[in-house]
Amino acid sequence: MSIPAAPALPGAEHVHSGKVRDLYRLTEGPHAGSFLMVASDRISAFDFILDTTIPDKGAILTRMSLWWFDQLADLVPHHVLSTDVPDAVRGRAVVCRPLEMFPVECVARGYLTGSGLSDYRASGEVCGVPLPAGLEDGSRLPEPIFTPATKAAFGDHDENVSFAAVVDTIGAEDAERLRELTLAVYARAESIARDRGIILADTKLEFGLVPGTRDVVLGDEVLTPDSSRFWPADDWQPGRTQPSYDKQIVRNWLLSPESGWDRSSDAPPPPLPPEVVERTRSRYVEAYERLTGETF
Repeated sequence: MSIPAAPALPGAEHVHSGKVRDLYRLTEGPHAGSFLMVASDRISAFDFILDTTIPDKGAILTRMSLWWFDQLADLVPHHVLSTDVPDAVRGRAVVCRPLEMFPVECVARGYLTGSGLSDYRASGEVCGVPLPAGLEDGSRLPEPIFTPATKAAFGDHDENVSFAAVVDTIGAEDAERLRELTLAVYARAESIARDRGIILADTKLEFGLVPGTRDVVLGDEVLTPDSSRFWPADDWQPGRTQPSYDKQIVRNWLLSPESGWDRSSDAPPPPLPPEVVERTRSRYVEAYERLTGETF
């Protein structure tokens, strides 16, 4: 999976690019030494970054994360220092503080689906947490659970692990703190989303330490359709795949005969047709507007 070259930005040095975001270190100005995190319009599926982009996706992800950071500020501090960014990336970038990131994907699940469902069907557990018998795809869990994962190398899949494995990796005190914060963030966000007619099935968070301190900070993106599963509450029906506010439209089209793509081959996916691009963009916009009450 290749990543398009990140654009050059004045006063910033490119550091890293992921599937969606480009990271720069600022070399000039009041925040020199801090990072500039830019959300692109790239979209990935099945470990491929597609040639087709989704217009405004980066701006939507950035605005949604900023809105959520505000809703969570009393629970945990976040990494955003400023939204005063270069004109070329205005609206889809933030200046953020350097953090020593924990090597753990912090996942909270309130509903059973995805890799959690696969684990449950195989063992009756998710990340070592035993669950009641008889649960289906989309079932609400008796209570939200912390289901951490490893941070995989680029192009690989994250792997679900037990809480004990997190303790072995970062120590008991930090592991307990991350579990506590993850479940607190999920509880707050799940309640807010439910009041707006949206189910937050699960979410992935990333935390880091302020260098030289033991202060835990929420980093990266938060509670966007790229890091969370949002379902329309009025369409929720356990026992089937739920309609969602994410890139499932893209995945479904790529797997359909219409795309002509053979997933088992090494060939990259074909370009997305305009109607799939527009439907995907519309889902991101709808998620943002329903959750925030703002017009994009």
